[in-house]
Amino acid sequence: MSDILRELLCVSEKAANIARACRQQETLFQLLIEEKKEGEKNKKFAVDFKTLADVLVQEVIKQNMENKFPGLEKNISGEESNEFTNDLGEKITLRLCSTEEETAELLSKVLNGNKVASEALARVVHQDVAFTDPTLDSTEINVPQDILGIWVDPIDSTYQYIKGSADIKSNQGIFPCGLQCVTILIGVYDIQTGVPLMGVINQPFVSRDPNTLRWKGQCYWGLSYMGTNMHSLQLTISRRNGSETHTGNTGSEAAFSPSFSAVISTSEKETVKAALSRVCGDRIFGAAGAGYKSLCVVQGLVDIYIFSEDTTFKWDSCAAHAILRAMGGGIVDLKECLERNPETGLDLPQLVYHVENEGAAGVDRWANKGGLIAYRSRKRLEAFLSLLVQNLAPAETHT
Repeated sequence: MSDILRELLCVSEKAANIARACRQQETLFQLLIEEKKEGEKNKKFAVDFKTLADVLVQEVIKQNMENKFPGLEKNISGEESNEFTNDLGEKITLRLCSTEEETAELLSKVLNGNKVASEALARVVHQDVAFTDPTLDSTEINVPQDILGIWVDPIDSTYQYIKGSADIKSNQGIFPCGLQCVTILIGVYDIQTGVPLMGVINQPFVSRDPNTLRWKGQCYWGLSYMGTNMHSLQLTISRRNGSETHTGNTGSEAAFSPSFSAVISTSEKETVKAALSRVCGDRIFGAAGAGYKSLCVVQGLVDIYIFSEDTTFKWDSCAAHAILRAMGGGIVDLKECLERNPETGLDLPQLVYHVENEGAAGVDRWANKGGLIAYRSRKRLEAFLSLLVQNLAPAETHT
């Protein structure tokens, strides 16, 4: 399995290169500019460019994994379709070709003959990427490939990606918006149990060189399988022995600290915001992107990411869930947590990734319908939930 994780890290970096290229190469950036002018979209394009960037990243991930691990592609799912219809009514299926020239030719059909842009995109798509990690290189973990499913969110927080704000200041390390909130999410789960096993979060836009204006990124990963827990924020392998594995400020002393911190969506319900303000005081941070907010928990910038709506999906949460699981944390269903009686000793309602929502259609089949809470420390979560339930209006715990 570490071979698969190593390859996922490489393809996430290739995907990040595509995301960066679309902002840094003038030919491609002009296509992004087209997207920002409401009502002035270039009618010539068979597809809007932000969708093309999403699909291209997704196809790079899928087809690179298929090349290295034949048969795995059928279990890779994402939110984007790779079929387009151009102005002539021709159906075009976007996929990587075996050569750069062939890929450029196919992209040119989608981009209505824009040869320069097509060639620039094909060039970065076919670039080789090397990605090494000493921890992974020294580890060999075997798991049957046929039990693995993969959720991909090729560019999470697309709006921030298109908007492209590069000069946003962070608040205690957390960016409310801007390119830093853009993430590439790849989560691997057990198709029999739905349990997340591996996760990769690539943040393509972390820091920008003031002279060249070129961006550098950061990649985070985690692996949790059969008692072995590893992640990129520690250099040693942790073995579960019936107790939790914690890193950073997640120890027993921290579990009883009265001060909680949370990252939330700016669209969060007012009733939830009010309850959070009573639990966390002024340590509540708004941020864009479900992937980025989960990453804030992974990084230890906040205790909790909480979202009460049903508008995140399996591809938004699977990667972070796997990393948090490797750290001793997880992502749970908020609604079920609020209805749960902790004194009964019931397990926390962890999100699972293999079952559709009954009676739902379209993307809603894969929605996290009860909302979610991401956390690094179970003890901190239990203490937080106890206070949250006390401070929520009674009706809110059963909506």
